Amino acid sequence: MTETMIAVIGGSGIYEIDGLEDARWQAVETPWGTPSDEILTGRLGGVKMAFLPRHGRGHVHSPTTVPYRANIDALKRLGATDVISVSACGSFREEYAPGHFVVIDDFIDRTFAREKSFFGTGCVAHVSVAHPTCPRLGDACYTAAKDAGITIHKGGTYLAMEGPQFSSMAESKMYRAWGCDVIGMTNMPEAKLAREAELCYASIAMVTDYDSWHPDHGAVEITEIIATLTGNADKGREMVRRLPALLGADRAPCPHGCDRALEFAIMTSPDKRDPALLSKLDAVAGRML
Repeated sequence: MTETMIAVIGGSGIYEIDGLEDARWQAVETPWGTPSDEILTGRLGGVKMAFLPRHGRGHVHSPTTVPYRANIDALKRLGATDVISVSACGSFREEYAPGHFVVIDDFIDRTFAREKSFFGTGCVAHVSVAHPTCPRLGDACYTAAKDAGITIHKGGTYLAMEGPQFSSMAESKMYRAWGCDVIGMTNMPEAKLAREAELCYASIAMVTDYDSWHPDHGAVEITEIIATLTGNADKGREMVRRLPALLGADRAPCPHGCDRALEFAIMTSPDKRDPALLSKLDAVAGRML
């Protein structure tokens, strides 16, 4: 058993966790640069918690400039075991209406301007992202949301676009035809990096709009999104408040192997590994290196 630390990466509209005991903001240095912001740590219901505002307080980072590697490294360095992403998304399905939440279980990555791996020349690794989220953690989020009275759907594919612009009508219709359920700008490469860092990762999409495909809703309007965001943020905090009781303070090995994702992933022979890169991997891959 290890000690649970639940880390919440808050997207647009969520900038804190209510009710944290011994709460304090702390700076974390990483070899991958400075995280989006200081990290709020404390305890909730006797369980260690960490909160990182993905865009920084005041929303200073665009989806492209979010320092994803620094964020995941910083959370792993602090001792996080379970990472929950909460983010605003558009919906491609009529039944996934604005104000609803969706437990994401798969992704299509259409981003192109971001560093997507901790590994590279001098230490090559290939982790599986066939199942990029942790079912155990997703189930806990689903239960917490249901208990909070939130309309939440289990299962959905998230289309990650580069942004910062919203979709064109043609793009929105194409992504919908691909079978995607929601669209956002921030869960990639975040989910891939969490897998490389052997962290359990769950993604909760908070639906704000129908993107631009819906004939009765027209183009995405930022004013409408912000109005829905306010309500979703309250719901998101209520969901998070219930998680410590569901996950507990003692952490058994992940039954789905998220915390052992690197066991067969590192390909570079030990005598060929770059010491400089290895030193940067001390937190995310130290167990294997």
